[in-house]
Amino acid sequence: MYRTESEMPIVATRGEGDAIRQRYASVRSLSEALVAPLSDADAILQSMDDASPAKWHLAHATWFFETFLLRGHAPGYRLFDERFGFLFNSYYEAEGPRHARDRRGMLSRPSLAEVLEWRAHVDAAMADLLVREELAGLIELGLAHEQQHQELLLTDIKHAFSCNPLGPAYGSATAHDGARVPSKEWLHHPGGVVEIGHSGDGFAFDNGGPRHRVLLEPFALADRLVTNGEWDQFIADGGYANASLWLSDGWAWVQRESVMTPLYWRENEHFTLSGWQLRDPGAPVCHVSYYEADAYATWAGYRLPTEFEWEAAASQVDSSAGNQLDGIGAVMPQGTPHLFGDCWQWTRSAYLPYPRFRPAEGAVGEYNGKFMSGQFVLKGASCATPRGHSRASYRNFFYPHQRWQFTGLRLAKDL
Repeated sequence: MYRTESEMPIVATRGEGDAIRQRYASVRSLSEALVAPLSDADAILQSMDDASPAKWHLAHATWFFETFLLRGHAPGYRLFDERFGFLFNSYYEAEGPRHARDRRGMLSRPSLAEVLEWRAHVDAAMADLLVREELAGLIELGLAHEQQHQELLLTDIKHAFSCNPLGPAYGSATAHDGARVPSKEWLHHPGGVVEIGHSGDGFAFDNGGPRHRVLLEPFALADRLVTNGEWDQFIADGGYANASLWLSDGWAWVQRESVMTPLYWRENEHFTLSGWQLRDPGAPVCHVSYYEADAYATWAGYRLPTEFEWEAAASQVDSSAGNQLDGIGAVMPQGTPHLFGDCWQWTRSAYLPYPRFRPAEGAVGEYNGKFMSGQFVLKGASCATPRGHSRASYRNFFYPHQRWQFTGLRLAKDL
């Protein structure tokens, strides 16, 4: 997820030429499909510093392929527009100066049509590189990076639309009838020495390794996420007014920002990508900060899992299951009974390097290592995560006050 980019891949799958061509076409076309419902005015909205315009996401992902693949590996390639490197670099110091992040919403030019023309130009030039096996890892890096921006595009446009008094809808979805809150069971784990981090030949991010051993005490995870109905009980019991439930920084944040509910809540409704909808009490609560997740867990008499507990529990689980993004359609937590999907799940683990972690040299080394300070790890996937993008070793990360992403929580307890 994210920074606000959540992480970037360095180890990648080396598939056959046809497979990577199909994957390239699929990922790139989904980005453009996600923008299709937007007007030119929608695509330039930047509602806060943490978010970026939809048009910028399209352009930045294309900048990545032009900068790190075409510029260095396609002899004779001519940049589509030499000015775009300055406009659409994000945080890569090695690539030079860049347009200020909090001013991305001022880029009315180039137009959305010009950005799409640039994407077509880059896609045509990439055709010759997709068959080169030695570039397979770098291409997979670019595709996974673009998938991250697909999720960011959706979360950012949701935040922008929520700021509009008309409550516009990005897409349509069937309203929930208000299902009952499901009972909670526990998934027990015996603990012991477990191996954590990426292993094998498949795709991985650099921050997911090196693989190493961790000692776990016996624990259990709830078999579902905390629901809207349960969060209503937390509010009714004065959860946001009880300082004893909150971390010191969290309580200061609640007081400073006058936080009384999850983001996008009002009365019995919440804002979704389909506009304002009645809240389903049985659906997972979403758009909560780490501070809120920790306070709720304390109120409920439990705790948040560590990232190592979560990964150990999910190591044999299908990471492509659950409610994840398959294309244009309803993007909303549904409450599917899986470890993956619906919402990214806060853990109590600080985002820090694993033992023996070393960032790669050059711009690639800027992906994750320099963000390993002051943030917390989230696990799983959300309803806006492209299906197949996540895995048990995936480490998403955000600052503890951030909540515009699809973030929720799963309770844990000691045994």
